[in-house]
Amino acid sequence: MLYYALIFFIIALIATALGFGALGGMAASIAKFLAIVFIILFVVSLIFGRRARV
Repeated sequence: MLYYALIFFIIALIATALGFGALGGMAASIAKFLAIVFIILFVVSLIFGRRARV
């Protein structure tokens, strides 16, 4: 998922550099959303992965 966030971030940078501001903004929003989801899932997996196994 982090891979896709980085891909959308790169697309946003390229689109903005070429003058497609709306497309760049949309790609940046998608990248931000995916990065936040990745961080949440990462923290959840850290918390539940450290439980003592019986």
